[in-house]
Amino acid sequence: MATLGESYDFCRAVARRRARNFYYSFVLLPREQRNAMCAIYAFMRYCDDLSDEPGASQEPLERWRCALVDALGGKFDSYPAWPAFYDTVQRYRIPHEYFFQMIEGVMSDLRPRRVATFEELYKYCYQVASVVGLSTIHVFGFDSADALPLAEKCGVAFQLTNILRDICEDAGRGRVYLPAEDLERFGVNELCTGAPSEAFRRMMAFEAERARGFYRESQPLVGLVHKRSRPALRALIGIYSRLLERIVEGGFDVTRRVSLPAAEKAWIVVRAWAGG
Repeated sequence: MATLGESYDFCRAVARRRARNFYYSFVLLPREQRNAMCAIYAFMRYCDDLSDEPGASQEPLERWRCALVDALGGKFDSYPAWPAFYDTVQRYRIPHEYFFQMIEGVMSDLRPRRVATFEELYKYCYQVASVVGLSTIHVFGFDSADALPLAEKCGVAFQLTNILRDICEDAGRGRVYLPAEDLERFGVNELCTGAPSEAFRRMMAFEAERARGFYRESQPLVGLVHKRSRPALRALIGIYSRLLERIVEGGFDVTRRVSLPAAEKAWIVVRAWAGG
């Protein structure tokens, strides 16, 4: 079993290698909080990978759920992140329910996915993204319970951005997250079968504005987390909201994955650190 120090080293390595957007915000945190964010990320990343790997099935996720129960009780299997994860959860008093919700969310991705309504999509966004935000603000620190619903909305904004970016990749896996009610409303019958149609662009503009609404609603969250954590949260929101705008600026052509250049992310981080 990994020592606590080795476990945090492992989590930092995972975050550096895999957290393309999150890691940029981590660097603005004091070392202890940065380590905690890496530990949470390592758990979430492994959980998500279990639903995305070829031939993914429910059995590995059920084993992962059992391993989580053990880890939260201080009993670790061979996964190197567990000691750091346990230390982080205990230190920052993160409610355990968030991690089980994450597993429920990714389990739902094991079968071909069709979402009927936005209410259904919101529940999914909560399970796979809002719980990340809720876990994160425990590390950031907050004093008012008003921060909790705002963190939930912020997570929804991030996940809606991811969904718009990954429409074609997800469709190739049999996952259509945009609500059927919206597809019908805008007359969109097929996704990613060629150049974006006018109907597809209108639908995407509607979904992008919906995501913007959640960014606007969650903006007061920055002022509710502890002061030393605010630059990291500003950076995180800045990176994801800018990604959404890049999707819009590209005319909603998401046949290729839209991303931000490293230099642009770095500039967002500098501005966040300076308070902008």
